[in-house]
Amino acid sequence: MAERRPSPRAAERRAAAPRGGGARSHARAFEPTRALGRAVLVAGVLVFVAVLIGRFDLVVLATPFALGTALSLLRRPGRAPTLEVTAGEPFVVEGAELDVSVGVGNPNPGGFDLVVVRLTVPRWVRLEHSDRPYAVGVDPGTIASVDLHGRVLRWGRHPLGPVDAHGFAADGLLISRAVQAPALPIKAYPAIEHFDAAEAMPRAAGHVGGHRSRRPGEGGELAGVRRFGSGDRLRRIDWRVSLRTRELHVVSTLSDRDAEVVVLLDALHEAGRSGGIDGRASVLDTTVRAAAGIAEHYLRRGDRVALLQYGGQIRQLRPASGRRHYMTTLEWLLDIAPAQVADEPPPSVFGPHMVQHNALVMVLTPLLDPRSASMLANLARAGRFVVAVDTLTEPSAALRGTGPWGSVAHRLWLLERDSVIGQLREHGVPVVPWGGAGSLDEVLRGVARVALSRTVTK
Repeated sequence: MAERRPSPRAAERRAAAPRGGGARSHARAFEPTRALGRAVLVAGVLVFVAVLIGRFDLVVLATPFALGTALSLLRRPGRAPTLEVTAGEPFVVEGAELDVSVGVGNPNPGGFDLVVVRLTVPRWVRLEHSDRPYAVGVDPGTIASVDLHGRVLRWGRHPLGPVDAHGFAADGLLISRAVQAPALPIKAYPAIEHFDAAEAMPRAAGHVGGHRSRRPGEGGELAGVRRFGSGDRLRRIDWRVSLRTRELHVVSTLSDRDAEVVVLLDALHEAGRSGGIDGRASVLDTTVRAAAGIAEHYLRRGDRVALLQYGGQIRQLRPASGRRHYMTTLEWLLDIAPAQVADEPPPSVFGPHMVQHNALVMVLTPLLDPRSASMLANLARAGRFVVAVDTLTEPSAALRGTGPWGSVAHRLWLLERDSVIGQLREHGVPVVPWGGAGSLDEVLRGVARVALSRTVTK
């Protein structure tokens, strides 16, 4: 488990760092142990008794204790050990394996007897044998590494550490003061629930992209046949129609445009208990993983994706596209947290003005709070294309009450929730439970038909 890497210069550099103890003096870096006290006590008592009763043969018995203690203290190191914590990857996906290395350096010309290292592990990180300290032998001018292997069980930012180390020297007579390395932040991105949708976007408003728009232009979707005009390309001529009508006709197509998708995360409440990647998902787990899957799907198709958080604090990620924006989206999702009881979303800050009129708004919400339903209704009344994705996948198993009236209260809550969903649908907000890939195709096709009917009416 412990691997030694001779690197005297690196050990000297780490020794100069404040976190590793630096170039502190012996008096500050090390403290006596109980073994030193016992050795001094035995030698002193033997000498005192020899002088008191005149038995100088007791001095011979005290001599090994005194000489051994003196020789051990002459080999005492002057600097405490150094520490460094590194991870094999800067970020991982929840459920993936994690490799952590704790480097223990010895900047002294003499060696330590051993160095005891203890690592503090957060809740959602599992490392093998991390519940016990490690004893490492470090030769002079070298760095020994303690390699740990495990898994990250849930998305989020997990501080791994701090790491404490004590060095024992002078045959166990001295112990160094606690040397501490700061916590190593581990970023675990949510596991993507792959989302796929073959629908047409309600309003594709960009200049280029993969969606069929209602505007004529260069594309692959047939819009009709018309007479030849100035600026038309010759390869667009429809020779069959031209020969039949004795006039040049060209084929017109609909342009391919990109669209803007706004993923709105309702973080007012958390329901259920998260079991990590291997257990049952809470509402927040489902919300974050679904948002990552939806963003990955639309960004891969070249669309612009924006994110909004509705909760105790209003957070927003501006719309953009590309691989870099996808990584930014994952970073943004790591800071999602449910609102506290006293937190209240400011009504004057959050509203339809934060969403473009031609954007598709996908609201991930468990519909546990009346404020969530009001927010959805306000977006729909403002003319936004809204799809409510129900992240409370098992409402019958959630929020069960206790006591003799618990089941009755639970049934009343289910009826009230069904009533809220019905009212939202009357306002033109479709509500569909999240079920992974393809679960939103039908409702998104309905939204596209509604958008087309609005355009025809206008």
